[in-house]
Amino acid sequence: MSNGLTFNETLHPGVQVSYSCDEILYQEKTEHQDLVLFSNPVFGKVLMLDGITQVTTADEFIYHEMMSHVPLMAHGNARNVLIVGGGDCGLAEEVLKHTSVETLAQVEIDRSVVDFSKEHFADFNTRVLDDPRFELVIADGMKFMAETDRSFDVVIVDSTDPQGPGAVLFSEEFYRNVHRCLTPGGILVTQNGVPFLQRGELVTSVQRFSRIYKDAAAYIAAIPTYFGGHMALGWATDNTDLRSTPVSVLTERFEAAAIETRYYTPEVHAAAFALPRFILDAVEEGRKTA
Repeated sequence: MSNGLTFNETLHPGVQVSYSCDEILYQEKTEHQDLVLFSNPVFGKVLMLDGITQVTTADEFIYHEMMSHVPLMAHGNARNVLIVGGGDCGLAEEVLKHTSVETLAQVEIDRSVVDFSKEHFADFNTRVLDDPRFELVIADGMKFMAETDRSFDVVIVDSTDPQGPGAVLFSEEFYRNVHRCLTPGGILVTQNGVPFLQRGELVTSVQRFSRIYKDAAAYIAAIPTYFGGHMALGWATDNTDLRSTPVSVLTERFEAAAIETRYYTPEVHAAAFALPRFILDAVEEGRKTA
């Protein structure tokens, strides 16, 4: 039962999302952001950074499965993967389900997020931290991409929204540095907000993708935590065939991987690229104005 305390998210002007709080589990002002973890009767554990919801234990599987399995299944032979952000390590858990992945590097700016996640999200990240393929790098993602000489088959940017320390991860310079580090036919996937409320964010990202990559697009997932309808996940690659990988091929790869999922299926994968008209309009605007 709620103790009367609430946490309000005011990411979108004119809209306020309020969570009742059963218990504050952890709270800290780190070097980079204000962090709070609390329990909610519907969403379970809720992590907020600077007053913006990042992840909840009730539906994290949707976000993490769609950010990871879509690019990995589309690529078909990803061996070296990079995650920028994703301090709760839920995304890393899904990536490491692919036994074909040989190395997974995760660059996280704030060690405090990872340290507290070891305790509070141990149900889905313990195996990650013990996996010899996993490498945690505490560094600024922008700086890392600019300086690294490593190459990756898939780069997944699990960032906060384009404000505060996460803003540079939406810049054209950052996307160019990712492109430099991708192997031929490699894929970049990004968190791109809720287009119904954050249309400009998607338009701008696709615009910047289009100046660098041969294929600039987005796909969608329905995630209850992220208020406002479909969440858009940015997609950028030089292999224009990957976005339309046949369901039959995806099914063959999915069965061979023997991965258990709660949201992702090969059919959902293919359908995620079939965008509602208002989201497709935003993507097309980004391409035309590049």
